[in-house]
Amino acid sequence: MARDYTGATAAADISAAHVLTRKRIYRMVSRTVTSRQSAPHPRLAEIVSRHLESTYRRSPGAHGRDAFARVADRLAAANGEFVLDAGCGTGASTFALACRFPRRFVLGVDKSAARLAVGTRTIDRGAAPDNAALLRCDLVDFWQLAAAAQLRCHTQFVLYPNPWPKPEHVMRRWHAHPVLTTMLSLGGEFELRTNWQVYAAEFAQALRHAGREAKLEKLEAVDPLTPFERKYAAAGQALWRCLVFA
Repeated sequence: MARDYTGATAAADISAAHVLTRKRIYRMVSRTVTSRQSAPHPRLAEIVSRHLESTYRRSPGAHGRDAFARVADRLAAANGEFVLDAGCGTGASTFALACRFPRRFVLGVDKSAARLAVGTRTIDRGAAPDNAALLRCDLVDFWQLAAAAQLRCHTQFVLYPNPWPKPEHVMRRWHAHPVLTTMLSLGGEFELRTNWQVYAAEFAQALRHAGREAKLEKLEAVDPLTPFERKYAAAGQALWRCLVFA
């Protein structure tokens, strides 16, 4: 039986569950993001406007459909109340968020089987909160399938996404990706965290352009949500958060 996760107990158990992962991450070099960009992309408003005025016609893949089917009933039962951890990696952040939102279903989605295997082992031994689940699925597939099912989120967390720092790769960043309108259709609040100020500023600019209220602020990582956040904070890097309100 899974434990009742509250306060220090939850923090201690989740920390222990991911100690090996953290040790590996600490051995990595904490690199800051380097880019020719020092400010939001000059074409960002144009790109976002084009996405808002068009329909993204990509079809989800078979693997994504199969994966989504495994959680569809649980998401439908929690419609409007579930929390999405988009790009959850090992699931450490998913479990931390499940402790933060004990009355909500928290779903972590990532396409990496290797990363998810860490969190899956935690679930298998009963050391994860009961309201948390992990799903291997392409994020674009997930957003599209959730939107097609007319699901609504309470909050979407986008924690330390790939920054795609080359200016020519701007449309690979989530806020400039064609899937943006699909993400927005799920509703709810957003919380983005990143160690690249430009990404956070772009995210805020893009969501404001889409008519949402967004707040950009520097983040003090007192209680890190992810191994990456812990690593960056320990290295003295500046961290940024963008809050987008419902």
